[in-house]
Amino acid sequence: MTALALGQLAPLWGEPASAPLGWSGRVPTAILTDSRQLQPGALFVPLVGERFDGHCFVEQAITAGAASLVADPHRLPGPAAAEALLALAEQHGCVVWWVPDTLEAYQQLACLWREALAIPVVAVTGSAGKTTTRELIRAVLKPLGPVLASSGNENNDIGVPLTLLKATAADRAVVVEMGMRGLGEIERLSRCAKPSVAVITNIGSAHIGRLGSRQAIATAKCEITSALDPGGVVVIPAGDPLLEQALGSVWQGRVIRVALADDPLAAQTPPPTLTAQFNGNLLLNDGAEVPLPLPGRHNARNLLLAMAVAGELGLSADALAGLDVEVPGGRNRRLQVGQLTVLDETYNASPEAVLAALELLACEPGRRFAVLGTMLELGEQSESLHRRVAARAAELNLDGLVIVASGVEGLSMEEEAAALPRLQRVETPEQAVEPLRQWLEAGDVVLLKASRGVALERLIPLLELPQP
Repeated sequence: MTALALGQLAPLWGEPASAPLGWSGRVPTAILTDSRQLQPGALFVPLVGERFDGHCFVEQAITAGAASLVADPHRLPGPAAAEALLALAEQHGCVVWWVPDTLEAYQQLACLWREALAIPVVAVTGSAGKTTTRELIRAVLKPLGPVLASSGNENNDIGVPLTLLKATAADRAVVVEMGMRGLGEIERLSRCAKPSVAVITNIGSAHIGRLGSRQAIATAKCEITSALDPGGVVVIPAGDPLLEQALGSVWQGRVIRVALADDPLAAQTPPPTLTAQFNGNLLLNDGAEVPLPLPGRHNARNLLLAMAVAGELGLSADALAGLDVEVPGGRNRRLQVGQLTVLDETYNASPEAVLAALELLACEPGRRFAVLGTMLELGEQSESLHRRVAARAAELNLDGLVIVASGVEGLSMEEEAAALPRLQRVETPEQAVEPLRQWLEAGDVVLLKASRGVALERLIPLLELPQP
């Protein structure tokens, strides 16, 4: 629910094309993009997607009780449709604005609402670990009071404004995740959210097939500063010259750099601002130990990023005891499947994320197996990056590896991992069951990691070992 009166929207789009007397004092009951959820008094925004156009439902929205709507008149069916719609709106007392782009209008609404709330907004992007870091930040900020954060995949042009519009006056902070598939996307999201704090988790190889290089990825991620509060701060991992160069070209404000004490930092990069030792937990410089809510060295670094955000918003390390972090399915999940321990990392995969997951697997006691699938959108570097992760699996002396990949990527991984005692390449998750059933014993640990398109989660219910 929003407390913005319709009259406050006039600076965005001018005077409405149709409006009853007294329209400016009306307050919408909600701002909705789905006509199926429409409620009387709502403001309806018909969005346009690859397979749908909300303009097909604007008449339905008016008759269902929408108090106001924005629409692109050129997307209405037929040359007389705009006039007919205005006549219907007048009959029902619905306020109508014509706009050239309803998605932009939706983002403008979210930005106006974000400004009206006047609470801190933390924006998170990066090549890997965005969602985990988002949830860690949500957890460390809980002492402030209610904290709203993006859910699911709400990290794009529609999801970010949707998250912002869910915020209420009761919330003490908002954490928005920002994804991207090309240049310019994060800039739009930054201008929508106007963050107080920006977090860049890392610069990796995800989407390198679309952007062409890590340099271009760094440039795209640093777009998060486009509308960052000039008095705000950027939080980054220390020691990455690519990130430092890209950030320095667009941001001259404060930067907080974090690092684990033994992180290899590139020469001539600025020193870290916040450091801690990793001993399975985080050991702070003052001797305090912070338990990790999620295992692994990569998550220790993600927690440091979150701690820097907490400090920026006035919280001390004393508030970090007993963190309760829930991440969406397929990320950082430890499952018990019958007599096996399954590390469920099936949601998505970049080379850096796969390497981090392998390091986590290597710390597990007992026999360790991995099922690694194709990493998508890596372009010309796809073969070399698949070789890199398979080579690391071999270096870690895993007890077995199943590769779910075809083509040159699958063959290259198989070649690099040839030294492993158990190795099998298959083309579907279901085909991975046969070698695993032959290899696995009670107490073994299995890592599952691949890009979303591989759907490796289909393997999980098939893994339970038959009872003797």
